Amino acid sequence: MTQTIGPGTTRPATAVNVTRTFFISGFGTALEFYDFIIYGLAAALVFPKVFFPSFDPTVGTLVAFAAFGSGFVARPLGGIVIGHFGDRIGRKAMLVLTLLVMGSSTFLIGCLPTYGGVGVAAPVMLVALRLVQGFAAGGEWGGASLFGIENAPEDRRGLWGSFTSAGIGIGSLLGTGVFTLVTLLPQQALESWAWRVPFWLGGLLVLVGVVARSRMPREERRTERAPRVPIVDAIKRHPRQMLLAIGVAFGYNTLAYIGSIFTVTYAEERGYSHTQSLLLQVAGSIAFMVAVPVMALLSDRYGRKPVVIVGTVAYGAFFFAYFPMVDGHVVLLATVAYVVVNVLMAAPQGCIPAFLGEQFSAATRYSSISATYQVGAALGGGTAATTATALLLAFDGDPIGVGLYSAAAALVLVLCAWGLRETFRVPTARLGEPAEARADRTGRSSGGAA
Repeated sequence: MTQTIGPGTTRPATAVNVTRTFFISGFGTALEFYDFIIYGLAAALVFPKVFFPSFDPTVGTLVAFAAFGSGFVARPLGGIVIGHFGDRIGRKAMLVLTLLVMGSSTFLIGCLPTYGGVGVAAPVMLVALRLVQGFAAGGEWGGASLFGIENAPEDRRGLWGSFTSAGIGIGSLLGTGVFTLVTLLPQQALESWAWRVPFWLGGLLVLVGVVARSRMPREERRTERAPRVPIVDAIKRHPRQMLLAIGVAFGYNTLAYIGSIFTVTYAEERGYSHTQSLLLQVAGSIAFMVAVPVMALLSDRYGRKPVVIVGTVAYGAFFFAYFPMVDGHVVLLATVAYVVVNVLMAAPQGCIPAFLGEQFSAATRYSSISATYQVGAALGGGTAATTATALLLAFDGDPIGVGLYSAAAALVLVLCAWGLRETFRVPTARLGEPAEARADRTGRSSGGAA
């Protein structure tokens, strides 16, 4: 088995290379998603009282989720800007930058004064730091995914690209675990100071990822030079793929943030304690982390589209069973519901890094995957928890509206994935080429050999 290092260059895919790639790609994303998950959990459990105390509890949660969503507004801009320089000057510098900015923002959120201390300035500063976080996150996921894909053996791009997806599971598990521990403290301690600890810890953990990424191997010079403005060139060369990739990202992020953030609030609304709801999320995170590489390997064997489409259809259908299982207040049954939701969520997520990255040529790939994914994330993930909470209010606590919302997002994801090219057998050096060009080149190669 060989490892591809840029077009036309290979080397053995040793265990050391696999471990290093996972640590740079997966662990960095784990730290980035840790930052997001602790904010989402704080928005569900603490921020309504700390930053938005003048609202009714449910409305306060809705406003806190809206502040959470504000970070997604900056993600497309971050994806375009950071992706531009990632294509022009290389992946390494941008991957170090994104972690530094994310870590600093996270640490500062933990230092913010509360509404009771400085009034409306507190939520304003909270939203400002969320915007900075979002900008950095816009360039993080795409770069980390590409580091795995572009360094992978030809038959393992799905698996190596999924290192970032596994990182999401690790970050979710770590963030949920830390928040579970602080919820064991008295409520007064949680609301006065304990909620800050996960943010401070996240700021410090990011330093580990920065050190790892600063030691990344030097990137090979690509044979295809990046254009002056990569995102413009990508839109001209791949307009259909760009639109469909946005749809895939929209559908997936909607489902993912309903499954990872809204479900915490839903359990609370149904009478589960802070600790119980978070432990359910821990069980789901473990299931997600284990299922992601399995789904990615299936995509390397059978193709990206079958795994994405079948998994998404099953996810959308299961959500109608999820709510009654949680409403039964049988902890074992609720745990099964969270585990199944996360296993099914892993089907599209395990494939999406490779599936989307493989649609574009190397010269504009960072800009393309970052811009499309983050636009979809802003439209979907940035509004998912808020919309789901609003639907729960609109239907007087009946989750049927959330189920229909999830089904609609699943339909968008399935249709857009169906419209993209199947790419799992295309050689890395030929990714992004029109099918006709690949066929013509293969034909010339066969003719020469004859």
